[in-house]
Amino acid sequence: MAAFKIPKQKEIKRYATLFNVLAKYGFEDVLVNSGITKAIPKSYLNGHPDTEKNLSFSTYERIRMVLEELGPSYVKLGQIFSNREDMLPPELIKELEKLQDHAPNLKNFDVQKTIEDELEITLSDYFLSVNPEPLAAASLAQVHRAKLLSGEDVVLKIQRPNIEEVIESDLLIMKQVARALEKYSTQAQALQPVRIIASFEQSIREELQFLREMDNTEKFARNFEGNEMIHVPVIYRPLSTNRIICMEFIDGIKVSEINTLKAANIDPIAVAKVGVDLYIEQILEHGFFHADPHPGNIFVLPTTGQICFLDFGMMGTVMPSDKEALGDLLLYFLRKDVKKIIILLEKIAVKTDIPDYKKLEQDLYELVSGVSDISLQNVKIGTILTQFKTVLYENRIILPHYLYMLIRGLIIIEGVGRKLDPSFNITDNLEPYTSKIIRRRFSLKRLFKKNLSRFQDINDLIDTLPDDINAILKKIKDGKLVVIHEHKGLTEFQTAISKSVNRLVFAVIIAALSIGSSILVMAKMPPLINGIPLLGAIGFVLSAVLGFYIVISIFRNDQF
Repeated sequence: MAAFKIPKQKEIKRYATLFNVLAKYGFEDVLVNSGITKAIPKSYLNGHPDTEKNLSFSTYERIRMVLEELGPSYVKLGQIFSNREDMLPPELIKELEKLQDHAPNLKNFDVQKTIEDELEITLSDYFLSVNPEPLAAASLAQVHRAKLLSGEDVVLKIQRPNIEEVIESDLLIMKQVARALEKYSTQAQALQPVRIIASFEQSIREELQFLREMDNTEKFARNFEGNEMIHVPVIYRPLSTNRIICMEFIDGIKVSEINTLKAANIDPIAVAKVGVDLYIEQILEHGFFHADPHPGNIFVLPTTGQICFLDFGMMGTVMPSDKEALGDLLLYFLRKDVKKIIILLEKIAVKTDIPDYKKLEQDLYELVSGVSDISLQNVKIGTILTQFKTVLYENRIILPHYLYMLIRGLIIIEGVGRKLDPSFNITDNLEPYTSKIIRRRFSLKRLFKKNLSRFQDINDLIDTLPDDINAILKKIKDGKLVVIHEHKGLTEFQTAISKSVNRLVFAVIIAALSIGSSILVMAKMPPLINGIPLLGAIGFVLSAVLGFYIVISIFRNDQF
């Protein structure tokens, strides 16, 4: 008998909040259908006067409002799903996109006390001023402007109070719901909710580690060292912890503020090209890219025209071997070599359960052929990548987490580019890299390195081969060599043969009984009943019963 697990107090509070918010926005049906209401008083669910008003909004608007009210974990989950066109309807995607720049300011938040307690300092010893009003608010933290004693303008990114405790409770609930959905819903199983929540958990935990974010920022700066087209904010380590980041204040213009850019004599078309170039360089050159490049995280410095990326909490890392595979994937895509695309996908995939290779081949061919039929000026990488994700989903191919981050990032950055320049085409930015990839593939350095690696593998094999052969021969001499031979389908074959032999034996017995009974009847062998030999009659009855049994078993197993 399974033990009943009593929820912790913080879990009960979050469940209560979840029920309250769902009821408030008119989702009582979700609670009723889930069977949860059996444990909740009806007065609790019915005592929400705002429900009628909230029902005037569309279902998708109410879903977005529920996520906003439930807090940081659910807002972040909504932000991640705002790019899953392969899973969600367009109307819901449009609503979830509104979560990107939305986060309420903290109420009654004592900024000075929080900074002093976390940094273990007296504020006046390090800062001339700290603005108590937030400059910006995000789902996990909010940003306050400040000035150091040395005169530098900085910002303090401060985690929301008790955010880790809230997220832990939310993650626990999300995991329980995901497991229940995957267990009881066939439709949900296809979406793999447990894997989705696991991926989400990894992302949100990384964002909570401010020390990691600082490492990411400094690594990003090293990658672009010497590049005058980009500026990376300076981190002030002595005034930073795992809950507070002190960094340079960026007095810039959001890339989405096109009129402001033009007023500052900055060409939005040039910004689009340079910004996307820098992003592609992150992926194909550095293998370390910004995973959330939405307009709120990209600024242009009005004095220098440099691009500045912000918020390095969520970064994607491409392994060197996968970086080469990404280049190959791009080349195979352009060549429409579907068979090599499939081989490459199987190589880099976390899991594959392809039900029909012919269908996968057809899906990919339609995708690459559709792209070649579109004029270069009209190609949208976002549309192509969305279709590509759909093909992967339908053919049960699961790629590493960073590749989904990469696809999401490319779709977002292309959207930014098109907003700045309606005629923007990302293939123009990719073209120099495709030429570079081809040159690398056939460079003498790469060929020498690859052949050297193969030679080392052969050399290692030659070194270990005598020892391996000796080990095999020793096992043979000692009689310890075991050959395991598995015959697939042999059990079923044995069962079928056994049934056939049994039926044949029954048939022989029936025939013998019938013939023996006939002889007894013809010879009028006593004892007789109404002139019929008793033993002959019993034999006929037995043979009839056995024959009837065999016929029934044949019909029951559909074997004629």
